[in-house]
Amino acid sequence: MSKSEALQKMLRPRTVAVFGGASAAKVIEQCQRIVYDGELWAVNPGREQLAGLPCYASIDELPGVPDASFIAAPPGPTLDIVRALSNMGASGAVCFAAGFAETGETGEQLQRQLRNAAGDMPVIGPNCHGFVNYLDKVALWPDEHGGQHAASGVALIAQSGNIAINLTMQQRGIDYSYVLSVGNNSALGMHDYINALLDDPRVTAIGLHIEGLDDIYAFSRAAIRALQKRVPIVAFKAGRSKRGAEITMSHTGSLAGSDALYSALFKRLGIARCVTVSQFLETVKFVSTVGVLTEPTIASMSCSGGDASIVADNAEALGLETPRLSDA
Repeated sequence: MSKSEALQKMLRPRTVAVFGGASAAKVIEQCQRIVYDGELWAVNPGREQLAGLPCYASIDELPGVPDASFIAAPPGPTLDIVRALSNMGASGAVCFAAGFAETGETGEQLQRQLRNAAGDMPVIGPNCHGFVNYLDKVALWPDEHGGQHAASGVALIAQSGNIAINLTMQQRGIDYSYVLSVGNNSALGMHDYINALLDDPRVTAIGLHIEGLDDIYAFSRAAIRALQKRVPIVAFKAGRSKRGAEITMSHTGSLAGSDALYSALFKRLGIARCVTVSQFLETVKFVSTVGVLTEPTIASMSCSGGDASIVADNAEALGLETPRLSDA
């Protein structure tokens, strides 16, 4: 099984294992709330039960190989659990713990150890919230979220867990298919997630919250594939300012890079770039429901010439055309 196939299986699991205490219990509760109908296994050597589920004392006692795992343990034990899951052929894991590359040199060494422990197994994180699959009712998510079951919709990939939570709380009529909080991107990059989501025909558009990209070539190939499949991508890039770039480095260990270069990259790849949260939400909603416009033309209907002139002014400033109506 390739890494891409494993990631797809992880995002649509039939068996889920959770490791840890309070945060792991929250994942169980969120899976139960969203009415996940697969198997849930709790692992904690110090507890008899977790959120009403009996606990297995160790990973060796699990009744099978989990399709997806949520690990809410400190960095050291997280490495051991990831290594054990990889050795048993698990499809993938979410690493919730912070304390990796975002903390400096020592954390960077831990993150390298995490990649080595994972081997070919996909790992989301560390320093992330995990994912919610609203299509198949799966929530490896240790917090609240505002989405609900949908038959299709926008897939959101965010480097910030809190940004992801906030965006699920929108009241703008957006249906989400997936929400992924990816954190430090230790073993997977944005391109891996984009490619996996493109293989699900229920994904109508992809929204990206980006702090930094570490493989421009792979990202570009994934974006071009999205163009070929006519799945629009909308990007909300953080770290545009000098201070913002410093914060992204301390947040997920991401190098923000030149903002002008990111703008040029997005333009070249046909990715719509947004600079405010409202703009981002309205854009992903538009391209998800309407699709990409083939021409830069717009029509406006209003009951007032004053309204119409405001629309015309804004359209012209944005490079949109307002063709005159024919006599017919």
